Amino acid sequence: MNVLIVHAHHEPKSFNGAMTARATKELEAAGHTVVVSDLYAMGFNPVSDRRNFTTVANGDYLKQQREEQHAHDNGGFAPDISAEMDKLDACDLLIFQYPLWWFGMPAILKGWVDRVLAMGRMYGGGKWFDSGALSGKRGMVAMTTGGPEPMYVAPEGYEGLNPPLSSIMAPVHHGVFWFTGMRVLEPYIAWAPAHLDDEQRAATLDGYAAHLHEQLEREGAPPPVAAEYPPPIFVRKQ
Repeated sequence: MNVLIVHAHHEPKSFNGAMTARATKELEAAGHTVVVSDLYAMGFNPVSDRRNFTTVANGDYLKQQREEQHAHDNGGFAPDISAEMDKLDACDLLIFQYPLWWFGMPAILKGWVDRVLAMGRMYGGGKWFDSGALSGKRGMVAMTTGGPEPMYVAPEGYEGLNPPLSSIMAPVHHGVFWFTGMRVLEPYIAWAPAHLDDEQRAATLDGYAAHLHEQLEREGAPPPVAAEYPPPIFVRKQ
C-alpha cells in the first residue's frame, strides 16, 4: 500500500523524528511505499489565505470555501497545496506524526489540514463522513506527549486537570479522518519520551513498530453514516 506520513516536528533528532524513521523502515521492509511530508523541512506555509489559489472567484471578499470550490473547478490551487493533495489522493494510509501541543496539533500541521483539505476536492457536495472524498483510506495518529500516561488516562490523580485522550483525539479522529470519509486506526502514543532512558525509548519504538504491523491488518473504525442524521440547517433551508 501507499503510506503518507505528515511529519510535524522542527527537530530532526527528536523522538518524533525517530518514530517517523522507524515507521518508514518498517513499512518499506514490509513492501509498502512511504512518502513523508516533513512540514518544517519543506518550509510549509500553514497560513490559509489568498496565497492558496492561483484563481479568484471574488476579488472583493475572501470567502474561503467559495474560493476553494472555484479553485477545484478551475485547477486553481497553489503548487504547494496541489502537491500535498496529490500525495493524499495517492495514499491508502495517512499517518499524522506530531507532538501534543496545548492538547492539539502544532500550528504547522493544523495549517496543512486547513489548506489541503479544501472544499470541492476533499469535501462538500454531499462528500462527507461515509460518503467522504477519502473513503477507502485509513488514518492514524502517532503522537508524543510531554506528560506521563496517567495524566491522560487515569481516573484518579489528574481527573479534571487534563482532558481524557478520547477528547484530545476527537478533532483529528472525528473532525479530520471521519469527516473526509477515512476509517480510523488506533493511535500510538509515546508517553513522555523526554523523560525516558535509552532502553525505554528503544522499547517505545519497538512498541510503535508492533503497533503499525497490527493496525495494518485492521479495517479501522468507520465514519458515521450521514444519512442517519437530520441534514444541517443550511441544507434544510435550501
